[in-house]
Amino acid sequence: MWYLNPRQVFDLSQGGPKEGLELYRKVHNLRIMACGGDGTVGWILSCLDELAINPQPPVAVLPLGTGNDLARTLNWGGGYTDEPLSKILSHVEDGTVVQLDRWNLQVDPNHSAGVEPDEQQTDKLLLDVFNNYFSLGFDAHVTLEFHESREANPEKFNSRFRNKMFYAGTAFSDFLMGSSKDLSKHIKLVCDGTDLTSKVQDLKLQCLVFLNIPRYCAGTTPWGTPGEHHDFEPQRHDDGFIEVIGFTMTSLATLQVGGHGERLNQCREVTLTTTKPLPVQVDGEPCRLAPSVIHISLRNQANMVQKTKRPTSLPHLNDQQPVPERLRIRVSRISMADYEALHYDKDKLRQASIPLGLIVVSGDSDLETCREHIQRLQSVRGPKSLSSQRLSPKWCFLDCKYIEHLNYVSEISQEEIFILDPELVVMMTIGTSPSAMPDLVNSASSLVNSRAGCIHRSNTTAADFKPRLRSVRMHTSQERGHKLQELHQQGADLTALDFSGCSLLHHAVATGSKEMVRYLLDNGNCRLLDLHEGGETVLHLAASLCHRTICHYLVEAGASLMKTDLQGETPKNRAEKAQDSELAAYLENRQHYQMIQREDQETAV
Repeated sequence: MWYLNPRQVFDLSQGGPKEGLELYRKVHNLRIMACGGDGTVGWILSCLDELAINPQPPVAVLPLGTGNDLARTLNWGGGYTDEPLSKILSHVEDGTVVQLDRWNLQVDPNHSAGVEPDEQQTDKLLLDVFNNYFSLGFDAHVTLEFHESREANPEKFNSRFRNKMFYAGTAFSDFLMGSSKDLSKHIKLVCDGTDLTSKVQDLKLQCLVFLNIPRYCAGTTPWGTPGEHHDFEPQRHDDGFIEVIGFTMTSLATLQVGGHGERLNQCREVTLTTTKPLPVQVDGEPCRLAPSVIHISLRNQANMVQKTKRPTSLPHLNDQQPVPERLRIRVSRISMADYEALHYDKDKLRQASIPLGLIVVSGDSDLETCREHIQRLQSVRGPKSLSSQRLSPKWCFLDCKYIEHLNYVSEISQEEIFILDPELVVMMTIGTSPSAMPDLVNSASSLVNSRAGCIHRSNTTAADFKPRLRSVRMHTSQERGHKLQELHQQGADLTALDFSGCSLLHHAVATGSKEMVRYLLDNGNCRLLDLHEGGETVLHLAASLCHRTICHYLVEAGASLMKTDLQGETPKNRAEKAQDSELAAYLENRQHYQMIQREDQETAV
């Protein structure tokens, strides 16, 4: 309201978009900014159709939804945090107008199916037009289960964490029950006159998606990258073709890690016949559709505002030198301690930085793209490549105050960028000269002797071990990390065991020291993750004590969620006993994921 005018801002919860569109329908060069998710955008586009405004004003998106796949497609990103609205409005003004295909869904009952109607099915869809996708099978069934459960018990779905856990649990139970395994037996698929039913049956597909835009399911790309298409054209949202993609359970599971579905067809018209009630969804709106004949055809094209990769309102880094087509950028990282001490002296800060590697990106890349390249650099080269440990999940770009898809790397530098890692502990090279390590447990005797390079078993018991570790824990986070770092630099073996056979990681978990656990995982031996110490793993212990953050660290480091203790209990069972239902739900979700991963690996072998 401050940047525009109160009369130019409309609350959609107060009567919807029609009032504003009617008021401004004759305004020349009008542009609309939809503040919401993909459903909000579809609502506005349907109102524009109804009002038949000519020419139709283009619509930009401020992504406030959950998936925001249409916003991602149009370069508006996957979410909004605190980007200045003045900058966003300048992007709306400078953006390119592009077309978005919109598709009709005509549904007629299939009386020849001979199925008795029941109360749970419907003979019409909630929407008769879609902008993103129409799907049926497994993914629609999971969405429908979530929708029905939330309608019945809305008070149980007041947490995003719980919602995600419900989705994961429903998906896994459906996977075990095989609720969509016979989908291919109950459909007939014809694309532009070509019958693909036999192919669907041969592949035993459990989900069909008719996709209009490249993004799906919060940013995944089920059609694949252009180089993988072979017999098909790259996907576009303005070419008048719909992409038909099939999934098995395995290919659905790999979507989140860069996989894609089975590319079936690119066509202008689809006729889909179902012979039994099936779960379907239209742009995320699910229902159980009675046996039907569904016709998909092009409706029209809507005008949308696509955010330009380089906003014209912002000058180039160096106006007299255009940005090269490709940029080779050095990436270095800085610890929080160095940043706090040296941020006033840029030269010293640069000297204190640790080289991470080199990335090559296009000249118009945003920082979101650079983040993907940096993470790929880490995964390919590993933690010992050019730096002494992996980046923590909390790292960020030093010169980026706001969300990354709205900041372009060339606005910062064409040669070098710095990233700030708040959990980075700088490691110095350990000398080869023999030196004994001061003991974490008992200063009188060393737990580890670096001269011999082996474990020195002292008479220190586990009971002695814990109080000493707690005394370290009383220090500030920086002092605690410095102490552990100092001992490690002097030759401490972080995988050493005490007299009772317990590791330092075990005792760090017992005391709830997140900083020490993180340091040990980054610098220690991960074989200790699944070591049974006193009949339990460290993840069992963390779950019993309800240390949520530590559980997350251990799981991300690769700790097994399927190992049992002496009583046959998994970490999830331990969390349930401790009455932490949300932690138990998280562990159950990750346990399902590990099981699916293992099954996929066994299938591949």
